[in-house]
Amino acid sequence: MKFSEYQQYDGLGLAKLVANKDVHPHELLLTALLRAAEVNPKLNAITIPMHDYAQQRSQLSLEGAFAGVPFLVKDLFQEIKGYPSTFGSQAYKRANYIAQTNSEIVNRWEKAGIVTFGRTNTPEFGIKGVTEPEAWGTCRNPWNINHNSGGSSGGSASAVAAGIVPLAGAGDGGGSIRIPASYCGLFGLKPSRGRTPWGPHLSEAMHGAAMQHVLTKSVRDSAAMLDATQGSETHSLFSIKAPEHSYLEIIQRPPKQLKIGYSTKSPIGTKVSADAEAAILHTAKLLESLGHLVVEAEPAIDGMNLAKDFITTWFSQFSYTLQESRNLLNAGDEDFELDSLALAAFGEKTTALQYIHNLNNWGHYASQMNLFFEQYDLYLIPSTASTAPKNGEVKTPAWQKQLLKGLLKIGQAHRLAEGKLIEKIIKENLKWVPFTQLANITGLPAMSVPLYWNKNQLPLGSQFVAPFGREDRLLQLAHQLEQTQPWMQKYNEIKL
Repeated sequence: MKFSEYQQYDGLGLAKLVANKDVHPHELLLTALLRAAEVNPKLNAITIPMHDYAQQRSQLSLEGAFAGVPFLVKDLFQEIKGYPSTFGSQAYKRANYIAQTNSEIVNRWEKAGIVTFGRTNTPEFGIKGVTEPEAWGTCRNPWNINHNSGGSSGGSASAVAAGIVPLAGAGDGGGSIRIPASYCGLFGLKPSRGRTPWGPHLSEAMHGAAMQHVLTKSVRDSAAMLDATQGSETHSLFSIKAPEHSYLEIIQRPPKQLKIGYSTKSPIGTKVSADAEAAILHTAKLLESLGHLVVEAEPAIDGMNLAKDFITTWFSQFSYTLQESRNLLNAGDEDFELDSLALAAFGEKTTALQYIHNLNNWGHYASQMNLFFEQYDLYLIPSTASTAPKNGEVKTPAWQKQLLKGLLKIGQAHRLAEGKLIEKIIKENLKWVPFTQLANITGLPAMSVPLYWNKNQLPLGSQFVAPFGREDRLLQLAHQLEQTQPWMQKYNEIKL
């Protein structure tokens, strides 16, 4: 199969060709590998090839909605037994860490029939909104390789947008599905807390703030893969109610008239680009043309307080993760990035009282969103504050690095995160992506829909947040928007 034909299909479309015996999975794999060989040197999306694994799977009698479809997994919590997993970290890369078991999410993807041939680039431990790990280097954006693909699922987003695969594994703990979806012009859904599994190593991640799913070109691929992966397993803390019908079936029915509240204001008071405002106003007009009611409104939540509580959890959880990695690998400071060491230093000084106080606040934010959804069906906000930043644009300034090095040596780096400085750190960390943490903290489902490209042909997604467990509502609307303003042909404009 020629790439020009391959790229016209989404995952379900390729699977149908396989089912009809119009093409063999091995042929699809070969096409994907050739495309990867052509563009990956420019993008640096795939960091760990698994060609032997893929060759074997492509010869099996595969079943499932995506039987025979080429696929990539993120190099973060999506382990495959017997293959390297680095978490984007030099420490794991140097140790040649090999996964001993499959992640449950991988098991469910494989039951859906996918053929995985590699792992994708991610920032160290997924802690940044751009993918520029020292271990693997920068992941570039297919729309313009001078720009970043976003993080932490940047490699997966870059690979899908460039047509290497029609969908790829992703994860979202603070926006890491929706951010690269926005920057790379893809559809990205973060499921509700507990919708997809985290076993066997975890029962949930970051108190349910982090979820795993996929990045896709089409809405129906996301719906079908959620059908294949949703539901609890042995290690889950709780079981979320399954939909009455499959998501793939649900999206065939148009949504009812929806009342949608929208805002373009940054919740932490930082700058929002003209592109982000234009994207939301464009989407609002599109929604109104479809008969939906769109009203400027926002929930009664102090955005800076929510950001502080998110950062407190993020830093504290990461401090634990880094210490566990040190113990497992017998690693030293030289094995980790300076920014990672600093974040861990900030987090390890959080007291139990502070941590519990911040975690209790999560319930307040969830309550406020529940009140908001008594009046509105969905909440519309930008996915990101701007189009994708240039490579190297989002980084710790040289003078701060020198200061951090000195403070880390004397065990005083945490001082930078005390008092009024914490607001400065929050704004500096989240100014590019201030809109995504709300859904993580509250455990609500949210999606980024590619409906806007600026004059330089850089995309910026529109984000919708829904009540808990209402992925059906999001997917129905996304499918309606996709039919009204199709975006699949946009990927043909990418020239690499």
